[in-house]
Amino acid sequence: MTAIRFGLDRLLQDAGLRRPLAGRRLALLAHPASLTRGLDHALDALAGLPDLQLSAAFGPQHGLRGDKQDNMVESADYLDPLHRIPVFSLYGEVRRPTAAMMDSFDVLLVDLQDLGCRIYTFITTLRYVLEAAAAHRKAVWVLDRPNPAGRPVEGTLLRPGWESFVGAGPLPMRHGLTMGELARWFVATLKLDVELEVIAMQGWQPDAAPGYGWPLGERSWINPSPNAPNLSMARAYAGTVMLEGTTLSEGRGTTRPLELFGAPDIDARRLIADMRTLAPQWLAGCVLRECWFEPTFHKHAGKLCNGVQIHVEDPTHYDHAGFRPWRLQALAFKALRLQQPDYPLWRDFAYEYEHDRLAIDLINGSEVLRQWVDDPTAPPTALDEIALADEAAWEAERAASLLY
Repeated sequence: MTAIRFGLDRLLQDAGLRRPLAGRRLALLAHPASLTRGLDHALDALAGLPDLQLSAAFGPQHGLRGDKQDNMVESADYLDPLHRIPVFSLYGEVRRPTAAMMDSFDVLLVDLQDLGCRIYTFITTLRYVLEAAAAHRKAVWVLDRPNPAGRPVEGTLLRPGWESFVGAGPLPMRHGLTMGELARWFVATLKLDVELEVIAMQGWQPDAAPGYGWPLGERSWINPSPNAPNLSMARAYAGTVMLEGTTLSEGRGTTRPLELFGAPDIDARRLIADMRTLAPQWLAGCVLRECWFEPTFHKHAGKLCNGVQIHVEDPTHYDHAGFRPWRLQALAFKALRLQQPDYPLWRDFAYEYEHDRLAIDLINGSEVLRQWVDDPTAPPTALDEIALADEAAWEAERAASLLY
């Protein structure tokens, strides 16, 4: 088996790959998981090369070094104390880089570990910097990293008019692409005239057990965001992220965020049983376990919650091809709605600074899922038919962007 090499490590180790960067001012867009094989941060590693000239850095949501724990907590610009270069926040006063920011470099290196889910905002930041680079005649080099959720595709496509900071374009919830492949897709679909280079990985095997996208046993897992602590979370995230648009706890304030869900006023054992009755095929590839938890912060803080944990770690429990987290979570909502028709499930608050649309709809990129959940006459097949058509269309569309 060939040892995997991420794009960052290839760039650092191969002077030939770096040669086109000679004499050009470089900026780096990175976060806490932007690390080398030896666990050095990309900013420090690149700054240590005498043939490269770093002139600026950018941080996405949660910051370049990882300074913000919760969602919708902004970061400020600052001067890096070690390298003495400006660090611009793309999750502060602006989401898109300004002209002044773009003037600080010639080539932007993008080194962001993704989770393989449309809602993860690093995808949107990638789109925004590609669009800005096209407008300002700058180059973008993506240093590619694995998609830890692997190649499977799941979910409805984002509908026209539903674009947002958690919806960069007509992608399904689980898109199955790496950041380098997403960059190629954005350039093609948005028809961007931009110099794009992808430093591809070597040895990535997205269909290989036991990681199925993440090189288990080869590379350390570093949180790409504060509540992404392990591979199990990454696998479940394309479903559990929808909990952010509900009144149910997604496990924030516990040590297993976005792997479990619950509330003080639900019957988790009955919920699991009803889910099995409604659509047993949607629960394949994992084990659901009733649990109890008390969040220390966030929703239902200090209250004992009855909940469900999604287990996708044990090889005897996890079936990579069979596990469908988006359908699983949708089914939990449906079962709860049928049990308690008046349950205040949908959380009404300003999600990612959007005030006029429900968070659950922004997350899903349309009203389709919510309307299916709230219609007591709509069977699982009604949602499945829409999703299957969208998934097939995406499988065909993404083919031209694949690198591996």
